[in-house]
Amino acid sequence: MDIRHEAAGNGGRFLTGTGAAEAELSYASGTTPGTVVFNHTFVPPALRGQGVAEKLLEAAVAHARDHGWKIYPTCSYVQVQFARHPEKYANIATAAA
Repeated sequence: MDIRHEAAGNGGRFLTGTGAAEAELSYASGTTPGTVVFNHTFVPPALRGQGVAEKLLEAAVAHARDHGWKIYPTCSYVQVQFARHPEKYANIATAAA
């Protein structure tokens, strides 16, 4: 699966697919230095059930780790994944943006 990163101003997004079949996980800079807010995940119907959201999250978390960022999850999907898999995400999650 080809995942692209688009940085923009105070945030960015991770994307896969094209046109109407484009999935994304977006983020914004946090108010605390070194933090980012994962604020939205969307997977269109044509791509659902294929683990696309999980792959976007993995790419976004890897990017955050590479940059030394902590993640404040406001997106419900990210919150659920962080809670379900603390062994994968506890060391990168933060409770303050």
